[in-house]
Amino acid sequence: MQYVVHKPRIGLFIDTQNLYHSARDLLERTVNFETILNSAREGRELVHAIAYTVEKEGEGTARPFIYKLSALGYKVRRMNLTLHHVAEGGRPIYEGNWDMGIVADMFRLIDHLDVVVLGSGDGDFTDIVEVLQERGKRVEVVAFREHTAQKLVDVADRFIHLPDIEDALMPARHRPVAATPE
Repeated sequence: MQYVVHKPRIGLFIDTQNLYHSARDLLERTVNFETILNSAREGRELVHAIAYTVEKEGEGTARPFIYKLSALGYKVRRMNLTLHHVAEGGRPIYEGNWDMGIVADMFRLIDHLDVVVLGSGDGDFTDIVEVLQERGKRVEVVAFREHTAQKLVDVADRFIHLPDIEDALMPARHRPVAATPE
């Protein structure tokens, strides 16, 4: 009898804003999303890689970034920031949050994946991680330890500190592959 062993099927879900701001704030770096993609799929079958982006409506400054993500193999989901309110002093406060969209995509793909790789340190994802695990899925989190909720680190099957991935970070002035507009 011959056994067929398949590579684990993975889905990669990247909250680009979360990783971008952490890299910038912690290390004055940008994220190399190509390296994250290659690292996540190493030895595994990539089913889906989705990158979630936000931009201010009408600016179009994210287009080169979105094009590059698409060229790398990510399906890019975009959202326009909406004006939430105007702060004291007249500074506009924008809102754009992909949390529910990421959770919905994970759930849509649950039957096609063995491993879910989440690129975000947001503790709001803890509940979906537990649901995925209850359904027999392995969940890995790739993020910056300093900006990752402890409860997310605790529940993940594997936590990967993004700076530990070789070439995952680049100097902030080098922007073609990595940076995302604010």
